[in-house]
Amino acid sequence: MSYRYHHPFPTRWNDNDQYGHMNNAVFYEAMDTAVNVWMGRHGLDPQGGTFAFCVTSGCTFHASASFPDELSVGVGVERLGTTSITWSLGILREDGTDQVATGTFVHVFVDAVTRRPVPVPERIRAAVRAELMEDGQR
Repeated sequence: MSYRYHHPFPTRWNDNDQYGHMNNAVFYEAMDTAVNVWMGRHGLDPQGGTFAFCVTSGCTFHASASFPDELSVGVGVERLGTTSITWSLGILREDGTDQVATGTFVHVFVDAVTRRPVPVPERIRAAVRAELMEDGQR
């Protein structure tokens, strides 16, 4: 998977667990942050009328990481649905050559009041198509 957006992820001292490597929960925090920063930059307002709720997530660990590693989160889109986005994510070493972990998040967009699914906001949909999807996916 080639990731078209990369969010910096410098590890912190408290990311290490008692085994001397980054705790698995930190990987999820990094991926969640990268996706939400990207959506925020493209118009999704967490105080607005539409929320993106994570309904499924997964992570596969390929290598260990620990403080003071400089990592990044690569963000791509596996599927753009009517009311959901399936994100394809990678935790990468600073040089981008070694994948430490790969993950997926599925966000369903919901109305802030009713909490019922609504279409992916057009600004987000257009930005996903323009910036994150491969030509064959659009």
